[in-house]
Amino acid sequence: MDQQQFVQLLESVLQPDTDRVKAATSTLRKSYYTSPASLSLLLQLLTSHDSPQLRQLAAVEARSLVSKHWTSLPADQKPHIRNQLLQATLNEQNALVRHSSARVISAIAKIDLADGEWTDLPGFLQHAATSSETREREVGVYILFTLLETMGDEFTSKFEELFALFRNTIRDPESAEVRVNTLLALSKMALVLDTEEDTASLRSFQETVPSLVAVLKEAVDASDEDRTLQAFEVFQTLLGCDSQLLSRHFRDLVQFMIDLAAQTEIADDSRTQALSFLMQCVKYRKLKIQGMKISEQLTLKSLQIVTEIGDAVADEDDITPARSALGLLDLLAANLPPSQVIVPLLHALGPYVNNPDPEYRRAGILALGMCVEGAPDFIATQLKDIFPLVLRLLDDPEIKVRQAALQGVARLADDLAEDLGKDHAQLIPALVKNLDMAMQSVTGEEKDRNLDIIKGSCNAIDSLVEGLETKDVAQYLPELIPRLSRLFAHPDFKVQAGAVGAVGSIAGSADQAFLPYFEITMNALSKYVAIKDSEEDLDLRATVCDAMGSMAGAVGSEAFKPYVQPLMQASEEGLHLGHPKLRESSYILWSTMAKVYELDFKPFLDGVVKGLFESFQQEESDLEVELGEEAQDLVGTEITIAGKKVKVSAAESDGRATLKKLGQAAESAEGEDDNVADDEDDDDAWDELTTVTAVALEKEIAVEVVGDVMTHTRKEYLPYFEKTIETIMPMVAHSYEGVRKAAIGTLYRAYASLWGLAEGGEAGKMDKWQPGLPVKVQPTTEIAKLGDMIMTATLAMWQEEEDRGTVTDINRNLAATLKLCGPALIHNTSVLEQVTTLVVMIITKKHPCQQDLGDDDDLDAFQESSEYDWLVIDTALDVIIGLSIALGETFGQLWKVFEKTLMKYAGSSEAIERSTAVGTIAECIKNMGDKVTPYTSTLLKLLLHRLSDEDPETKSNAAFAIGLLCENSNSNQEILKAYNTILGKLEPLLHTHEARLLDNAAGCVSRMIMKHKDHMPVEEVLPALVELLPLKMDYEENEPIFTMIIQLYQSNDATIRDLTQRLVPVLAQVLSPPEEQLTEEVREQLIELVKYLHKQQPALVQAHDALMSAVNA
Repeated sequence: MDQQQFVQLLESVLQPDTDRVKAATSTLRKSYYTSPASLSLLLQLLTSHDSPQLRQLAAVEARSLVSKHWTSLPADQKPHIRNQLLQATLNEQNALVRHSSARVISAIAKIDLADGEWTDLPGFLQHAATSSETREREVGVYILFTLLETMGDEFTSKFEELFALFRNTIRDPESAEVRVNTLLALSKMALVLDTEEDTASLRSFQETVPSLVAVLKEAVDASDEDRTLQAFEVFQTLLGCDSQLLSRHFRDLVQFMIDLAAQTEIADDSRTQALSFLMQCVKYRKLKIQGMKISEQLTLKSLQIVTEIGDAVADEDDITPARSALGLLDLLAANLPPSQVIVPLLHALGPYVNNPDPEYRRAGILALGMCVEGAPDFIATQLKDIFPLVLRLLDDPEIKVRQAALQGVARLADDLAEDLGKDHAQLIPALVKNLDMAMQSVTGEEKDRNLDIIKGSCNAIDSLVEGLETKDVAQYLPELIPRLSRLFAHPDFKVQAGAVGAVGSIAGSADQAFLPYFEITMNALSKYVAIKDSEEDLDLRATVCDAMGSMAGAVGSEAFKPYVQPLMQASEEGLHLGHPKLRESSYILWSTMAKVYELDFKPFLDGVVKGLFESFQQEESDLEVELGEEAQDLVGTEITIAGKKVKVSAAESDGRATLKKLGQAAESAEGEDDNVADDEDDDDAWDELTTVTAVALEKEIAVEVVGDVMTHTRKEYLPYFEKTIETIMPMVAHSYEGVRKAAIGTLYRAYASLWGLAEGGEAGKMDKWQPGLPVKVQPTTEIAKLGDMIMTATLAMWQEEEDRGTVTDINRNLAATLKLCGPALIHNTSVLEQVTTLVVMIITKKHPCQQDLGDDDDLDAFQESSEYDWLVIDTALDVIIGLSIALGETFGQLWKVFEKTLMKYAGSSEAIERSTAVGTIAECIKNMGDKVTPYTSTLLKLLLHRLSDEDPETKSNAAFAIGLLCENSNSNQEILKAYNTILGKLEPLLHTHEARLLDNAAGCVSRMIMKHKDHMPVEEVLPALVELLPLKMDYEENEPIFTMIIQLYQSNDATIRDLTQRLVPVLAQVLSPPEEQLTEEVREQLIELVKYLHKQQPALVQAHDALMSAVNA
């Protein structure tokens, strides 16, 4: 081997000439690295060459060749090589080379120690780590770190000695590097420490935790950025290890981190790292955080940090303590009960909003806006107190506070549009006032702020109008549309986009009332449909596409017809302009057009399906770059690869560093570092990254759109149906939860769509399904096959899914499909058993998505849940209802499986849990018919208790349930014994106009009369009941009420005859719009009753046009 040429080739690799580097690399790989002599030469260069750059490169290349060639080197040369390597590493002045050389030693040691060789290495390292020479201690501990990183499992038998050593080195009095290297080494021990088998090592590790924290604190206090980041990375790693390692000190650690984050005198990076650690704690140790009752402190200190947000608006992607604190508040609200986060936040909100310092006023509304998504239901109950504060901030003298208030309104409206929309009479004028003031002041030193106000006003209007009723939006059209239309030509494209988006939302909510503005708006926007000269053009074009889709939905198919063809052509062109947002907007437009035109969308289906399938077939290449061991010393630094800024994070156990993206996800990155050999284990590091690619986000939307198009075009979609299923089915295993959710949802929609076509005679012919097993009405072969495929995919996904949002969606889809299509999906006994088991797992909080990385706390000890956590259970309860509907009377056998847990929730201290559980029980009683009889005693006792519940919703559901129990149970003696008690509890409810109490109480009384008329004081109860009619809120209860009235007329009951004069106006109202007041069956029976009454008392009926229309129909 030509040593001189070999060195020259290595030197060429270091040159800033890409072609030269590629050529040299290729030659090295093909002509040199295949020979063991190359490893020997590299090791020689590493230990003796003058250039640190070349020594570094030699270390990198040598390490990659050790596994291939070390065993082939002559045995008599190895002792000398080992000795040279150790001495050179101890004497190395360059830290990067020193660390890379240490990794070469660990790579060789991994082979030698397994073969019983290099037996003196541990002793050498022990001596070096305890040497009086600082440099030797630094190197000795670092090599131990690399050995633990490379072969930690093989060192578990030596943990006792290592802990004894590291107890001293973690407190090295002279060298911060020794202390940090010890910290790194201990983190690698943590990864392999078996806390159940090796309790001594567990105790030893727990004892070192305060020292680990001390190392971090020292690095922060010394403003040592690199070591601070390394230390924070260690603590992030420890969060992913066995929870017992940190359990003894976890509260102190969380307290230390929030105190650190609140210190304004330390570096911002350290504060954001502390907040990042806390975010991970909340996300992965939420039960521990909840149990420690520290959430209030985290909330209030985060709120204080938000006051530092300042005027730094230059780069919205900059990570600052204030922005990180907002992120922590977001996670706190989403993962912890409202009592621990939202309640203390709202208590602090008043003082913040009233603070003379505008930074506090701004912080208050920004924090509230960040928390609303995590706890919308609770915040909705507090809007009456929040709303006056929001209004005041919208009128604040400081423009930056008003800007934040507009953001707050937009965020509140995103999740609470209907609740917030009730106050539109005050909100809309306040938003318009801000818009007008800013439009009149777009010059001068406040120009940027005023532009932000304009954009914020548009965004707030955009979100708010979606919760308004059509009649309410219509009154604002003359005020809003002209103002916003003037902004279509504004020079700032974000202002243009904000105005266009707002007009689109207004149109969508105004419905036909938008028609007078439709044509002029379309003409004003038409010039933007084909713009494509810049990224801003394409962004605006996408927004215009979305807005036009909303307008189509508002004005209807006929009015929009002239614009369909050019807009569809523009949308198809948009797929090929390299702009993800525009592609997504094209898909969403297709969804809207399919809804508007339904079967008439057929001419566009070929192009639409082709475009969507091209999206599905895109390759998802993430930013795939391998960094070798040299990157261990780049930890914490930012580098640019393939045009993207990334941050190098801590090494994985195989010695490779991974990258954290700071910018947006790259769709692709060309090439890999040819100087680094491939390791099979490297894929694991990349699997850990949770970055979502732009392609994955696009696929999520495309899959949802396929479901929309399929549902609305019905039989016209059948030619594409089979290929759609084949393509979407594998996506239920996609790495991104958004695609998984969209895929499983679309599969269920496909099933429901095919079922509807078969029942409607458009695809085969199938009778209406009937409840119960075995299945009474067999589905078509195609439906049966699809159902089996979907349930196989569902069960595989459902039992392992860790994302709670995805599990929630699975629950929703299965429940809805069972209600719509009946028991065919669960015809297989094994499938039904698995579904039952999974539902029980969820409602008992034992599903993987309900676990975290904390201790195995008793979940039952936590009565409260975050709203997202409760949603998983709530939707699982809906699956129980779906099962009861699909199984009918046969559900009686399954009830005992769910009974205990449902009864427990019905007795919860949380009102939402009680009301939901009682509502679920009611539906189950309704659907299992007289098979509820064996459970009468237990249910009656519970429901009588809940009829006196302090929560109106629970009380209302109990009235509904107890009426159904009276109607369905055959335990007549037991039921009749309770009749007087029931009536006594119902009487006050019949005068309560909230939570449908009146409606459900009236329904309950009606069911009691129908079942046991002779035991009811009909002559007393009935007149009072008729006075309450017609029902205004819960039309479902009209069925038992009017069925009871019809039965009384049929039995010629004297009391009902005497009430005819009072009943006729009621009948006129329920037989008038809205149609949903009555089921078709009850409507037909009432019309027959009206005809009968017309014969008996014609003048009484003739006084009502609605009744005469029914008589003459």
